[in-house]
Amino acid sequence: MLITIPSKFEGQTIEEMFKSLHLPKKELHLLRMSKDLTINDEVCTLRNTVNAGDKLNIPLFDESSQYVSSYRLAEIKYEDEYLAIVVKPKGVKTHPNDLKEANTLMNHVIYTLDSDYAEPVHRLDQETVGLLLVAKHPIAKKILDRMLEDREITRTYKAQVDSLLPLKPQTIDMPIGKDKFHSNKRRVSPTGQRAITHILESHMIDEHTAEVELKLDTGRTHQIRVHLAEIGHPVVGDPLYNNSKLRKLKLHSYKIEFEHPFKDELISVTLDD
Repeated sequence: MLITIPSKFEGQTIEEMFKSLHLPKKELHLLRMSKDLTINDEVCTLRNTVNAGDKLNIPLFDESSQYVSSYRLAEIKYEDEYLAIVVKPKGVKTHPNDLKEANTLMNHVIYTLDSDYAEPVHRLDQETVGLLLVAKHPIAKKILDRMLEDREITRTYKAQVDSLLPLKPQTIDMPIGKDKFHSNKRRVSPTGQRAITHILESHMIDEHTAEVELKLDTGRTHQIRVHLAEIGHPVVGDPLYNNSKLRKLKLHSYKIEFEHPFKDELISVTLDD
């Protein structure tokens, strides 16, 4: 991975730069021991100081993704040398459960991107359409994972729900766990993991349906679907939580926005771009 040092890291050592990005100790140690770290094509160590515009080359550590190529193109909304934002189609799993599988989004992504490494930073339900963030280097993956955990990556969703009135802006803070009676379902449970969903705004699209814009602080399986069903406004077309006979889930990952860790810019991508 070749990093063009942005101005925000001017005058820092490489180690200070990566510590400010909260790179885990394991990866920091690998960089410290590497003989392949270079600045402007000259071998360096983590003690070297960087200037804006310097070219810092980070080795891959012989780590590559193991997805089978699908030989099908993924739709790319944004890509640079560090990461990509791709579109997950309806009915396609985010990644394989078995490495022999070859028809998931990540199988399409590994075929499409010019990279031996591609890993999802978060997940989308199989029936959910929309934007997914992918890391193209293990160092970028660790940093993006931490940003997601610290809520520095904003994921905005849109859903159509059963309702006679617009939903008021609110925060749903209810833990989610496995449903003991249905292995493929989740439910609100006091013993579950904490899950936080923000309803930002809502408007009616017909007399029985409201469109809702939502933001996630956590990413539990089926989180939006479980939370909206729990407050009495299940997602239209949801076969698990709304008794829909048709698999036409009206939920999509609409927008991803974050400050790029290796650039002086805000990345903001919407599904309609």
